[in-house]
Amino acid sequence: MLERLQKIMAEAGVTSRRKAEKLILEGRVAVNGRAVTALGSKADPARDKISVDGRPLPRAAGRLVILLNKPDGYISTVSDPQHRPTVLSLVRGVKERVYPVGRLDYHSTGLILLTNDGELANFLMTRAARVPRTYYVKLKGEPAPEDLGKLERGIVLDGRRTLPCRIHPLAERGKPWFEITLLEGRNHQVRRMFERIGQPVLKLKRVRIAFLTDRGIAAGQFRVLSPKEIERLKRWKPDDDYKF
Repeated sequence: MLERLQKIMAEAGVTSRRKAEKLILEGRVAVNGRAVTALGSKADPARDKISVDGRPLPRAAGRLVILLNKPDGYISTVSDPQHRPTVLSLVRGVKERVYPVGRLDYHSTGLILLTNDGELANFLMTRAARVPRTYYVKLKGEPAPEDLGKLERGIVLDGRRTLPCRIHPLAERGKPWFEITLLEGRNHQVRRMFERIGQPVLKLKRVRIAFLTDRGIAAGQFRVLSPKEIERLKRWKPDDDYKF
C-alpha cells in the first residue's frame, strides 16, 4: 500500500513528519536506491527499500508512548555533549527507540512523554493543539495580583503574545507556591514568564499533561500508556475547562 514518505518515516520513529519533510527536500531520503526530493512522493513500506542518509529505515514498530516522572538532574534529550544523564537512561527495559516530546529543564521535574510515534509527537508540540500542561512552581517571593493577571491574559515573548493561562496559589503548600496551566509549550516559558514580573522560579514540577497526571508514578519511574490513552491524545480537543 502506497503512503507518503514523511508518514512512513514518522511511523517508523525516525523523526516527526515535519522534520521528515525537511530531510526529503534536502535529498537525504532514498527509495530503492534513488534519492527522492518531492514532498508528494509515496512508497510501499512493506516492499520498497527506504533509507535516510544511506541507512535503511527501520520497520515501523507498534506505537509506544511512555509517561515518565523526571527527577532533578536529567536532560530531556536523546544525548548530551556534556555527558549528563538523559531521560532515556530511566526507561530501562524498553527495546523500542523512543525520544522525548518537548523538554523539561535539567533542574525541573515532573511529567514528560517519550514516544516512537513521530506524528503524535508533532501534534502535541503544535501551538494549535492547545494541549494543557500544568505545573507547580515555587517563586522567590510573593507576586502582586495585578502581575499575575498580566501573565494570565498573555504577555509578549520573542515578539509573540503568549496564550491565556490560569494561575492560582497552592494553599496546601503555602506561599509562594503556585499552580499554572499553559496551553502551549515554548522554550523555558514558565520560568521566563515569572522572571518578567520579577519573581524567579526556584522549583518547577510538571504534574499534568492533557488528561495524564503523575498519580502513582514516583520520581524516576514511568508507565506505558494504553492504546485507548494514545488514541485519546491523538484526538485531543480542549474542553470547557481549558478555555481561559
